[in-house]
Amino acid sequence: MTHEEIWKAIELFAKDKNTSVSGLARLGGLDPTTFNRSKRLTSDGQQRWPSTQSLAKVLSATKTSLDEFAKYIPASGN
Repeated sequence: MTHEEIWKAIELFAKDKNTSVSGLARLGGLDPTTFNRSKRLTSDGQQRWPSTQSLAKVLSATKTSLDEFAKYIPASGN
């Protein structure tokens, strides 16, 4: 799974929950900017991955299993 794939999965998941990535973060009790595009790279261009804690909070709040969320991650063929 790549950096781009996991962020795309979060976007697709939010869309399926009829919300934005900011709304998804709020559902999980997180800062609304947690999943924003501006948070995906550091100021020097290094990839920033979402934390497992952030994902766990969102999955819990939406009553979604990790297996269900994983379906949003495209197979990279690796």
